[in-house]
Amino acid sequence: MTILRLQEFQVFALKPFNLEVNNEIVFLTGASGAGKSLLLRAIADLIMHNGEAYLDEKKCSDINPVQWRKWVGFLPAESAWWRDKVGDHFSAEDHPYLALLNLPADCLQWDVARCSTGEKQRLAIVRLLAQQPKVLLLDEPTASLDPVSVELVESLVIDYANKFNVPVIWVSHDASQIKRLSQREFKIKENEICEVMA
Repeated sequence: MTILRLQEFQVFALKPFNLEVNNEIVFLTGASGAGKSLLLRAIADLIMHNGEAYLDEKKCSDINPVQWRKWVGFLPAESAWWRDKVGDHFSAEDHPYLALLNLPADCLQWDVARCSTGEKQRLAIVRLLAQQPKVLLLDEPTASLDPVSVELVESLVIDYANKFNVPVIWVSHDASQIKRLSQREFKIKENEICEVMA
């Protein structure tokens, strides 16, 4: 089981805080612009931050950034695609997660330009999980999806988290989703992170 621990962690105007996430799904909420996405990017070591992040006892500052980002998988709200073909973004020719998200096996042959927003998002989730990260940082992963796809993504993330015992930090504005999946919820308000008590 991987433990993600943040110690006196701070990014931009956010006040320093401490947080430990075990094998659980923790939701991060707050108004638009509160800093939720920035916080996930900082935990993934994609932007400057103060304080320290740990995976078990390994310090982010002691780990090669490329390795850290393999362990700490970040899914942005809008996925990035830098080559023409979908399959050029995957290391394998096939992946079992495709079928679990209602994507045909031949989708790896598609041009990225022909993919809908929802298809790109589901493909980005498959691409992330294919790397077998030890932590999942999900920035509104289902915001652009239809109800059926939302259910598929939620099931896949839960199954992945349980199978590999990984911590999940999930940003969402969907109150029903938070109620369904959340084991803990933290809210950013006035530059502070506070746990929402049930």
